[in-house]
Amino acid sequence: MFSLTNKETLDFHRDGYVFVDKLISDSTIEELKDAFDQIFCGQFDTGVRPDEVNWQAGESNPTKTRQICNAWKGNAQIAKTSLREDIGKACAQLGGWPGARIQVDNSLWKPPGVGSIGMHRDCSYLSWLNPREMISCWIALDDTTEDGGTMELVTGSHQWSPTDELGEFHDPTDYQALMRASALVEGIERPEIAPVLVKKGGGSFHHGWTWHGSGPN
Repeated sequence: MFSLTNKETLDFHRDGYVFVDKLISDSTIEELKDAFDQIFCGQFDTGVRPDEVNWQAGESNPTKTRQICNAWKGNAQIAKTSLREDIGKACAQLGGWPGARIQVDNSLWKPPGVGSIGMHRDCSYLSWLNPREMISCWIALDDTTEDGGTMELVTGSHQWSPTDELGEFHDPTDYQALMRASALVEGIERPEIAPVLVKKGGGSFHHGWTWHGSGPN
């Protein structure tokens, strides 16, 4: 069972994110990799097609990041991780909530040669939520490297003014452009960008208003 330390909670509120180790075991990682092979080939063992199937083998652009939203509905192994009580409890702790429920899970696979993910803020997509709050948990299935297209987070950006701009998600020409424009509005010329560098099974939690995205692999 995973739990956050007091220091990790303080770091999250200061920076808008926190990096953590050992969210999932090596055996779970291998099971999830098998599950990814299945879902990106259109095999959904629950018989339910996920809400957004944005990439499928043999029919989708191989230069785009493979993405399926709410894969937990289509694969029981993914559901076992996405719906874990301890991860939900950690999100509730960081949000200051009495409990938490899943809004969406996002299965992302970025092989070598695949492009960027445009920087965005999760809460910008959720104008209908009241209160407009969200905490995300990101889990790496491989050791991450800066040149491998790992996620990047912008320190302190959860404290910037709310924005509704969405921009281009898959492989924009400049994946940081929208974030930099937002930073200038805040009077910040050089925002601090932190790549998530963790061993497989580790990851991060980030605030719903924290700017994040990733470069190409």
